[in-house]
Amino acid sequence: MKLPTFKLIAVCIISLMAMNTFAKKTKKPNVLVIYTDDHRYTGIHALGGQAVRTPNIDQLANTGIVFTNAYLMGAFSGATCMPSRAMLLSGRQLFTLKGQGHTMPKEHITIGETFKNNGYHTHMVGKWHQDRESLSRSFDDGQTVMGIGVYLTDHYRMPLWDWDKTGAFPKKDAYLLEFDANGNETRRPVAKTDKRGPTGTEELGPHTSEIFARNAATYIKNYKDKEPFFMYLAFHAPHDPRQAPKKYQDMYPTDQIQLPPSYLPQHPFDNGALFLRDEELGPWPRTPQVAREHLAAYYAIITHLDAQIGKVIQALKESGEYDNTIIILSGDSGLAVGCHGLLGKQNVYDEDGIHVPFIVSGGATKQSGVRSDALCYIHDIYPTTCDLAGIQAPASVNGLSLKPVINGEVAQVRDHTYHAYRQHQRAYRKGDFKLIEFVKANDYHKKKGEFVAGSRVTLLFNTANDPWETTNLAFLPQYHETLKTMQAEMQAEAIKLGDNTQSTGEKYNFWDYYN
Repeated sequence: MKLPTFKLIAVCIISLMAMNTFAKKTKKPNVLVIYTDDHRYTGIHALGGQAVRTPNIDQLANTGIVFTNAYLMGAFSGATCMPSRAMLLSGRQLFTLKGQGHTMPKEHITIGETFKNNGYHTHMVGKWHQDRESLSRSFDDGQTVMGIGVYLTDHYRMPLWDWDKTGAFPKKDAYLLEFDANGNETRRPVAKTDKRGPTGTEELGPHTSEIFARNAATYIKNYKDKEPFFMYLAFHAPHDPRQAPKKYQDMYPTDQIQLPPSYLPQHPFDNGALFLRDEELGPWPRTPQVAREHLAAYYAIITHLDAQIGKVIQALKESGEYDNTIIILSGDSGLAVGCHGLLGKQNVYDEDGIHVPFIVSGGATKQSGVRSDALCYIHDIYPTTCDLAGIQAPASVNGLSLKPVINGEVAQVRDHTYHAYRQHQRAYRKGDFKLIEFVKANDYHKKKGEFVAGSRVTLLFNTANDPWETTNLAFLPQYHETLKTMQAEMQAEAIKLGDNTQSTGEKYNFWDYYN
């Protein structure tokens, strides 16, 4: 029987509505990866309970999943953010990167490439610490790129590039954003006379965090394409120089800053990384006043960063995309800022160097307010993000997906972690204990082919009871068997990972001197 015209129209409308609803439900989620720089785990109030104010990131943590034991595997470069980003972007562990991590060869398929190959529009904003070729192949487009070989060490005078479709990003195209006499934002080319900072202030020009957040928010608000987007938003903050607008500096009076339990005026021995740029940012000894000044500035730039992240999240909500977006937030390394007498991140202590925030949040994330103590690395973020988006990670990825942990299928995908900093430091964590071994060779006799006049220091911590790593248990008789077991397992793991060769390009191998 033929349906009346009005009934036929009604059936068509209902069918179209059903199809539209199905399409919305089956649309792949957007993915926003937010990567912060030198941002230790306790640099987020909701995670570490410290005095730093991070209301927007706290909200992400409280409405998502927090991995409380996420770590950087290590670095063979004093600029630890370079291998850290290579591990995040390639999903590969430290000892399988190319060299120190600056170059990501084509066979190391990046996370941007993977999402691009699976129907996503890929976009990046912010810091890039790898080679230009891997940048251009990873993203369909981007804006406001920094970090490609030109620095002024200043958040208010940061050389930037607009997205370059050719992938060249020539130095001549780098520019600075400044305010003119009327307070309007202008740009000018970087000049040879521009001296390194930090000399900029909020009166001179916009802060890097403001620039990156503004451009990311604009992209989200204007995004109209049918395919989902994958955005890599890489902030330079809270990396030094720890500059923030006065409003944020005033939130942290130096005399009210409480130092953490691991504060020391001086590191008790040479760890192999005491004389480099990061450690020269403050005088020795790190008096309580010096440490408070650095920590106050660190908190101020983090709170300013948090406000900018809040603007990006608000843009997602205003655009209607929040409910269909997975938000990944992580830091690239820890930072000492006075802990153990250090200021930098060239170490394998937890908060000082390798313990990072890792949050999975956003409207497309099913779980809310979940804390997991599953051990994981930064290079596990890539396969985890793919799994959450329903995408197959490529074979070049050797990190592990945490989706089984998120789904409650398993409690852990790892039962230990291993860490390295150049040829001087190694760490091994299992259960409640963490072993750190330091070696330092003062000289290498080329003719004899041997090391002379060096040192070795062993530390053992119960991180369950002593998370700030203040009490060395290695010399106590009751921990002798634990120590020997940890040392043997660490050496076995080194062989398994490929850390028993000189393939990293170091002058000598850690294990040559250790043994």
